[in-house]
Amino acid sequence: MRIKLLSMVVLLSFGAPGSAFTQAMYPTKPVKIIVGFPPGVPGDVMARIMAPKLAEGLGQPVIVENKPGAGSSIGAASVAKSAPDGYTLFMSSIANSVNQSLYKLDFDLAKDLAPISLVADVPGVLVTHASGPASIAAAVAAAKAKPGEVTYGSSGSGTSTHLYGELFSLATKTRMNHIPYKGSSQVAVDLLAGRIDLMFTPAPTVIQFVKSGKLKAVAALGKQRLRDLPDVPTFSESGIPGYEAAFWFGLNAPAATPKAIIDKLNKEVVRVLALPDVRAQFLAQSIEPVSSSSEAFGTFIRHDIEKWTGVVKSAGVKPD
Repeated sequence: MRIKLLSMVVLLSFGAPGSAFTQAMYPTKPVKIIVGFPPGVPGDVMARIMAPKLAEGLGQPVIVENKPGAGSSIGAASVAKSAPDGYTLFMSSIANSVNQSLYKLDFDLAKDLAPISLVADVPGVLVTHASGPASIAAAVAAAKAKPGEVTYGSSGSGTSTHLYGELFSLATKTRMNHIPYKGSSQVAVDLLAGRIDLMFTPAPTVIQFVKSGKLKAVAALGKQRLRDLPDVPTFSESGIPGYEAAFWFGLNAPAATPKAIIDKLNKEVVRVLALPDVRAQFLAQSIEPVSSSSEAFGTFIRHDIEKWTGVVKSAGVKPD
């Protein structure tokens, strides 16, 4: 009888997906990171830098899979609906909190995806043509002198680069003319040609043009100055307190994933992002590695959604 009871306990331990035994054994098969963008973009690059290091710590292969579409909402939805067992993760970003603020999605970023850790911050910058305003004060003065005539380009209506411009207008009480494009590369082309006036953008996409003098960096979008452009002030330093925008990235799992698995993944992400070679690879791409507790990341996501929901409503932003 005792042998039969012991056998039943062992079988139940192996069979119950949420059991402490199963969680302690995690992972027992490859782990997948879903990236909601095509290969080669920052989120994909970060995932592929981290994957082999995570695999070393977890003792199982970590595979990166791209599921682009709908501003990464397709990839996010697929993970939100996946089994909450820690084997399907998602590389989230500012695009997801903006999408949550703007569209009616069939999942909720804050409720249906469990936070694991922040991963990185891609520094952002406001740039102008080489002949454009050299400071925030000058840019604001130009926008106020000609309401609705100063133009800024974005990678599309409802994207983060669009909302950064709307946040600027709200913070400075100005009105600018938003020009949506189908991608950031064409925005840079038209800014270089002088066909538009301003661009809010991840710094890596324009640093080469700023350093060559073809574009002018006016202000850093985040809390701190840019590592690659240390002479460029922040918005706060430029007299616009409260303006802050981050091109952030993080790692999430399905919402019901057991806490023990989330904690294990958080520990590994924090470890990997502290490795000198990983940090060097991130910084070489002008990406700042940033880790956090899962709780802090969850709070960050909720606040980010609230922030952009406020901007969308105040500016009357409508999706395409």
